[in-house]
Amino acid sequence: MSTETLNQTIVKQTETNLDYAPHGIKAVLELLNDGNTVPFIARYRKEMTGALDEVQIRAIESEYKRLTALANRKTEVIRSITEQGKLTPDLQKSIESASKLQTVEDLYLPYKQKRKSKATVARANGLAPLAELIKEQPNYSNDQWDAAAVKYCDADKELPTTDEVWQGVHEILADEISDQANFRELTRRYTEHNGSLTSSLKDADADEKQVYQLYYEFAAPLNKVVPHQVLAINRAEKEGVLKAEIDFDPTQLLQLITKKVNRDRNQFASEKMVAAVDDAYKRFIGPAIEREIRADLKTKADQQAIAVFGENLRHLLLQPPLKGKTVLGFDPAYRTGCKLAVVDGTGKFLDKLVIYPHKPAPVNQRAQAEGQFLDFLEKYQVTMIAIGNGTASRESEQFVAASLKKTKRDVYYVIVNEAGASVYSASDNARAEFPQLHVEERSAVSIARRLQDPLSELLKIDPKAVGVGQYQHDVSQKELTAQLDIVVEDVVNNVGVNLNTASVDLLQHISGFSATISNNIVAYRNEHGKFANRKELQKVPRLGPKTYQQAIGFLRIITGTEPLDNTDIHPESYSIAEKILKKLKMTKADLGSEMLQTMSKLLNVTELSESWSVGEQTLRDIIAGLCKPGRDLRDTVAAPLLRQDVLTIEDLHPGMVLQGTVRNVVDFGAFVDIGVKHDGLVHISQLADHFVKDPGKVVAVGDIVKVKILDVDLKRERVQLSMRDLTND
Repeated sequence: MSTETLNQTIVKQTETNLDYAPHGIKAVLELLNDGNTVPFIARYRKEMTGALDEVQIRAIESEYKRLTALANRKTEVIRSITEQGKLTPDLQKSIESASKLQTVEDLYLPYKQKRKSKATVARANGLAPLAELIKEQPNYSNDQWDAAAVKYCDADKELPTTDEVWQGVHEILADEISDQANFRELTRRYTEHNGSLTSSLKDADADEKQVYQLYYEFAAPLNKVVPHQVLAINRAEKEGVLKAEIDFDPTQLLQLITKKVNRDRNQFASEKMVAAVDDAYKRFIGPAIEREIRADLKTKADQQAIAVFGENLRHLLLQPPLKGKTVLGFDPAYRTGCKLAVVDGTGKFLDKLVIYPHKPAPVNQRAQAEGQFLDFLEKYQVTMIAIGNGTASRESEQFVAASLKKTKRDVYYVIVNEAGASVYSASDNARAEFPQLHVEERSAVSIARRLQDPLSELLKIDPKAVGVGQYQHDVSQKELTAQLDIVVEDVVNNVGVNLNTASVDLLQHISGFSATISNNIVAYRNEHGKFANRKELQKVPRLGPKTYQQAIGFLRIITGTEPLDNTDIHPESYSIAEKILKKLKMTKADLGSEMLQTMSKLLNVTELSESWSVGEQTLRDIIAGLCKPGRDLRDTVAAPLLRQDVLTIEDLHPGMVLQGTVRNVVDFGAFVDIGVKHDGLVHISQLADHFVKDPGKVVAVGDIVKVKILDVDLKRERVQLSMRDLTND
């Protein structure tokens, strides 16, 4: 099959496997092949793809790559078997029709070059004909079988007696049975249908805090075990706490396999075949399939955990910025003091301070702390305080709340998840930006900026360090990184960035930009000043026409020479945008006005689309861009929950209803910050008045929700919450 024919076959198979319009799939693959990015295709090539979004485009790309890899492996396997002179038409047909890589590998197994084993030694010793005779099962007497075996006795080959001969035959038979693709598939299906994942306690001392107590005696059918259970058991097994295995009764399975290989013509031969089946299962097929199934469980659990992490990160990055607010970042600590940093409305660092409000600081320093803190607030007219949720966070919150009661202005505070702040503050980027600050002081700046503009600040940190997932350190790090990169890319390009203020960290996630180009943009901006218009970006070194095309629509210039540069309208569509304004008898000065929004609703999009030879979807997007220049999709998200007072876990009691912020969503529920030291858990069964299968369908990171206290465990510092019978619209 030629390369072109093979590619056409893969494209057709992609169309068959995915429920998208064939023309859309072809368009996506052609656009990707031409070097277009996913964000660009999703936003600016809707007519070509049928308005497929980023998720659908990546699904097409992924399926095409999977089928390509499968086709390449089939070609390699067929070539290898052909070179051995063992390829039959039926085998070739089976390989070519296989839809899964595992099926191809099963079919190839008998033809793989094997390491030295008892079976290979037995074959080398010439016992294969006797093994074939057992499979044929002629009606020999026991004496005849003995006579047949004696012929192969050879002391030089370590076959001194018939016992060694028959053992060699047994090894050949067991090996052949274990290599049969149909037996492996039968075992796979049978095990998946009848097996259970079980775990039992192996070493109680290895689980001092009884973290894995739920799994000390655990069993769940393979088709019902859930991803977080798999990940927990795997981690506990790795730590030596549990012993885990797949358990089921294989009796019926062995009978099925035996029936397929045993002709039952001769008792002696039949007994040999039954023994070979039993041994093949125990030594080869069973363990291999168990490893395979557990690996598959791990893969599916990884995929789920990665998806949960990605969705949580998406919502975290989309938290609304507190635009124009002067923010105080408060990095709590005991002995070394609390580090404070003030940033202005643009995120510019203004000043820092260290106070000692907590023990073991001397009494006089603790007394001074409040005055220093209040003076600092007044000096910079701070209206918002971001408190990190790390060590001493609870005590710092109490200190801030008590101090704010003595202010005459309205000042609020928010608890900010500081996960990863220390990673950023010790990074090369942080040192370059704030060489004069200590690590902890840089953390305070990062905490302030996280409240002010979560997206810009969180992008400076490895997404794996932001702490909004489950078992993220146990999953495939390569796949996790790839998924999180996708999430970041989608969010950044959907939000858009200000070309004149964006950092290198932010720019390199823009469609088509590399780290080198992002650095060149910032260097050009530092040398020449702010960009006056989008066209000027073409002067940046190493930024070619293709990169410009892919990126420019996602970059904004707020107060430039071209008003359209502050919209998500691509420059290639500026002429259409100007036609629309002319038809409405308006100018670019009217962008975003109520009059333009009202008048645009009267346009006949279908008629204009035909008249101007432009797609309807593109036309609607251009009109939307004209109506809302500088729009930020984060503005539609609920603002963070602001506080002026504090609760302690001792203040909580069952039945109390509070507001809280969702900090993390996992398979078994959601963790909610209700203003005490530890987040409370809303178990999946308490998320809604109806059955909930996926917590992510009910809540998302950053949501402000009403919760009711179900139980407070002071000793373990755990709070159980419920959202049932409460209105959370």
